[in-house]
Amino acid sequence: MSFPLVAPMFPAGREPLPPGMTEEDRAQLLEAKKYQGWMTMGMESCAAKTVIAGVGGLGIGAFFSLMSSSFAYEDPLLRQSTQAGMNNTQKAREIFKEMGRGMWKSGKGFGKVGALFAGIECVIEGYRAKNDMVNPIAAGFVAGGVLARNSGPKAAFGGGLAFAAFSAAIDLFLRREPSDDD
Repeated sequence: MSFPLVAPMFPAGREPLPPGMTEEDRAQLLEAKKYQGWMTMGMESCAAKTVIAGVGGLGIGAFFSLMSSSFAYEDPLLRQSTQAGMNNTQKAREIFKEMGRGMWKSGKGFGKVGALFAGIECVIEGYRAKNDMVNPIAAGFVAGGVLARNSGPKAAFGGGLAFAAFSAAIDLFLRREPSDDD
């Protein structure tokens, strides 16, 4: 018996199946929903967001360093003085070692910034229980201040303002309405 204007209620595990599925598929559907719930919980956790941002920053920083290292060896006179007496294999080994060190250093920096910002933003969003423009601006201010803390309070404040402005600009760009020119 159905009542008008009342949502239908079903016992757990007995909900209507999507079109095209049979009762034999119900166990697979419930299993998939269980794993989907776990993945959703994991992706919404601040720890997972922080780790993903840190690893992504590490990869982006390493890639940027790899691309910029191709310009570091264009002075043949400098190359002759620093690599004198080496055969080609030794020169290549030194170049790749230096590229690896640069990639690791740059990747660590980008990863640290990404993890710091994502973690702070997630904590602020969880505390405020809102997803608006205040979260990235506040997280940018705190992250910028933390990153510039060793340079003194004035630099920490300036770093916070700069990072907050950058975060606001990026978030405004990402949150803009898509054009209807399609």
